[in-house]
Amino acid sequence: MERFGVAPDGRLFRNAEGNYVDPSAYGITWGRAREAALTLDDHALELAKRPYDLRHAGISFRLASGVDPAECARRAGQSIQVLFRYYAKFLAEARNHANNLIEESMRRWVRPEGSVLDA
Repeated sequence: MERFGVAPDGRLFRNAEGNYVDPSAYGITWGRAREAALTLDDHALELAKRPYDLRHAGISFRLASGVDPAECARRAGQSIQVLFRYYAKFLAEARNHANNLIEESMRRWVRPEGSVLDA
């Protein structure tokens, strides 16, 4: 942004004339950006193959960080129902991880003979 600024309406991405980027140009531009920014190994792994992959990674990162799903949905500009539809597997894994943490904690509080430890 420091080097190229933004369009008068605040858009970061625009064509050479300052207008909207034509949808057909996204793929070409994205491919060039990947080649310029990624190592050969990352490029071969198809890391960030599509611009949407960055959005998906950002939402997944927030969810993995423990951000409330409703807040993740708000920041993504979508409903929580849409978030649950597209990230259901991710959310189920997070729920399973939370359950495992709770179960492990509960095991530490129970004596071998089954009585609860005194506080």
